[in-house]
Amino acid sequence: MEFGTINPPVNNEYFNSSNNSGFFLLISNLLKLLGTIAGIYFIFQLIFAGYNYLSSNGDPKKMEQSWAKIWQSLLGLIIIAGAVLLSSLIGRLVGIDILNPTIYGPNK
Repeated sequence: MEFGTINPPVNNEYFNSSNNSGFFLLISNLLKLLGTIAGIYFIFQLIFAGYNYLSSNGDPKKMEQSWAKIWQSLLGLIIIAGAVLLSSLIGRLVGIDILNPTIYGPNK
């Protein structure tokens, strides 16, 4: 019993055999997704640390823990944003699009 044939989708940028850059595009998109998730995580950490600071009622130990968490959240957010900014800047100076690489295979 035969059900038919399955053909790959047309114009699929991830698995286009003439492009040969699908894997690198997938990796680039995964890194962008991870950077976005990290940024959202650090913003939530900052909000929760601010709430803990406001609800510490003057307790020095809780205030110190909240300030440490606020500082770590800000530092993490700066590191994530700085990494994207630095890679974009280096890519523009060198002339290579680091955030969206184009890899040419033997066919081109």
